[in-house]
Amino acid sequence: MNRLYEKYKTFVKEELKNELNLKNIMMVPKLEKIVINSGVGEATQNIKLLDKVMEELAVITGQRPIIRRAKKSIAAFRLRAGMPVAATITLRGPRMYEFMDRLVSIVMPRVKDFRGVSPRSFDGRGNYTTAIKEQLVFPEINYNKVEKIKGMSITFVTSAKNDEMARSLLKHLGMPFRQ
Repeated sequence: MNRLYEKYKTFVKEELKNELNLKNIMMVPKLEKIVINSGVGEATQNIKLLDKVMEELAVITGQRPIIRRAKKSIAAFRLRAGMPVAATITLRGPRMYEFMDRLVSIVMPRVKDFRGVSPRSFDGRGNYTTAIKEQLVFPEINYNKVEKIKGMSITFVTSAKNDEMARSLLKHLGMPFRQ
């Protein structure tokens, strides 16, 4: 078992139930999935960049990413419908908790001038999105093999009914929100 999941089951569930004044333990919000997306706009000219990003995402998460393709053609970007433009991974279960544990305890403290994540990046339905500007902050990435620095967006999808419940859940799971 993962230590973050154990913490959620033993402490966080009961604390959230009391903090949010919920009647039933089943009403307590939980983390459903984490979606990691890395857009590679330059893949229209050099497809090898997308392969490298997919390889790095697989090393970071332990799961193989899928390719996202353009839905529309945009002439200004030299983009045709169906061209690969991004790599996406959806994490659930033990891998999700293991990734979140590494993200908040190892990766975020390694970010230069890190003061916490923005508390405003909620979508109104209890989901939270943050971004990492470079993949080099992950300890799994070999600095010498990186050809191009790429960022990624990370979305935490929760079962919370509103942003306040989701913020409370993520704070209890260790998300370092800025004051």
